[in-house]
Amino acid sequence: MRKALKNNAVQSLIASLICIVLGLLIGYIVLLFINPSGAGEAILAVIKNFWNYSRANLQLKNFGSTLVKTAPLLMCALSVLFAYKVGLFNIGAAGQYVIGTCACLYAALAWGWGWLPCLLFALVCGALYGAIVGLLKSFCNVNEVISGIMLNWIGLYSTNMLLSNVKESTSPYTLHLKNAAPQSMLPTLGLEELFNNKNVTIAVPLSILIAVIILIILDKTRLGYELKATGNNKNAAKYAGMAERRNIILTLMIAGALAAAGGAFLYLTDFEQWSVTQSSVPGMGFNGIAAAFLGGLNPIGTIFASYFIQHITVGGAFVDKTMYSSQISDLISSIIIYLCGFVLFIKYAMNQGIARSEEKQKQKTASAQSGKGGEQ
Repeated sequence: MRKALKNNAVQSLIASLICIVLGLLIGYIVLLFINPSGAGEAILAVIKNFWNYSRANLQLKNFGSTLVKTAPLLMCALSVLFAYKVGLFNIGAAGQYVIGTCACLYAALAWGWGWLPCLLFALVCGALYGAIVGLLKSFCNVNEVISGIMLNWIGLYSTNMLLSNVKESTSPYTLHLKNAAPQSMLPTLGLEELFNNKNVTIAVPLSILIAVIILIILDKTRLGYELKATGNNKNAAKYAGMAERRNIILTLMIAGALAAAGGAFLYLTDFEQWSVTQSSVPGMGFNGIAAAFLGGLNPIGTIFASYFIQHITVGGAFVDKTMYSSQISDLISSIIIYLCGFVLFIKYAMNQGIARSEEKQKQKTASAQSGKGGEQ
């Protein structure tokens, strides 16, 4: 049992489950304070999500909608995870997500490009945006958190200005892809019929495939080893002959491309329209931080963590609005997302507890052996 608890994957799973249970419990307590009569039903509605529907076709359709929102969140989570593994905190994933959104929508609506060029253009723009943070970090020693936050807002306002040229005349929202540029929409490859939802596209399986590729790169390749070595100690990496500046820039370019792909994976499905009057950076990039940590900083764990966060977020829409305000679902989601940051702390506490237990066991064994020696 103790050997299993020392396994990193098992610790990540246990820590994540503890955070989830605590988050739901605190959310339930908050609901009790607001209106105790409906607290139980409300928290169950959040957990059930699409199971709140009685008809199978509606359940499947809304399950598909949750998957549509999971794909971009997973990409933002992978962006944060990839940079973190190399010792960098990519809080700029939110801005890179916005730049990817801007690139794919502008290419689709202004230039009429197909879905593949739009997607590749988003990746390139996101990588270049991430490279700015990398260059500032490598050559000017500017903390990536500071430059990332600044670039988030620069990206938001630049996107609003550019996409104002391709918005509807009577609203602040960009044109619908299905009407203005149907060739730019991601193909469904039959997933539309499977989930009874036209917005379920190849973005879902592609995001999972990318997560597997990231796992292989980080754990099974020389590039991944060099990147992690640079993150752990860039001076030692430089002494070993590794190009530490190049590795930092390359890491943030890859992270930027991943986050930008998240924007393309959402907006090239026509699931949402961008509002050019938006005054705050979308939460998708920031939620990616929570998903990465809830998944134990493991690409496979991040897949499930991303889905769970979206499941809870979408499930909040089913809370009875006659008893609770519409913001209550956001509150419950925020509590769970906040607790995700304690995954590493819980793993640390578990390791400390195991170490103390092993030390006591060694002391008992040593005492028993010394006692036998004395008798002899």
